[in-house]
Amino acid sequence: MKVVGFAGFSGSGKTTLVEGLIGALKAHGLRVSTVKHAHHNFDIDHPGKDSHRHRRAGAFEVVVASDRRLALMREFERPAQLSVHHLIAELYGGVDWVLVEGFKSSDLLKIEVWRPSTGHPAMYIDEDFVVAIATDAPAELPHETLRPVLDLNQPQAIAAWLVENGDRFEYDERYLSS
Repeated sequence: MKVVGFAGFSGSGKTTLVEGLIGALKAHGLRVSTVKHAHHNFDIDHPGKDSHRHRRAGAFEVVVASDRRLALMREFERPAQLSVHHLIAELYGGVDWVLVEGFKSSDLLKIEVWRPSTGHPAMYIDEDFVVAIATDAPAELPHETLRPVLDLNQPQAIAAWLVENGDRFEYDERYLSS
């Protein structure tokens, strides 16, 4: 399994890029899973649904399944600091690529998504785990770099670059047991 992160500030286009990469990698015949960092009190469940009622009643875990999908919700009694490696370990497996959105400070190799229009600084200058930059304004990068600069608006080309450099992103399975 290969794992690559996508990091950048809010509004940089991470979600749009990951969405495009899912389809582009699938077009290469690859299975893709994702891990997404969310804010504190996000909810995928809705009032009135049975799973929501179970969770609100105090269930620690609620699994909802049909013949087409499965969802697991786990409610922590106190804040839990799960690493990206814990979340990757939760995945079913049997995939070729895991695309990780967020987790800027993780020790995963990542592509920085950077747009000058957000007004945020670039991370690649001080972040050793950034192996490429996806941007819509390569001429405006604040510092020269030897890292590949990829066109943020061309997810098919970025997917091709990932496939071509796939060995670099092979996940160290030792992380799964930690």
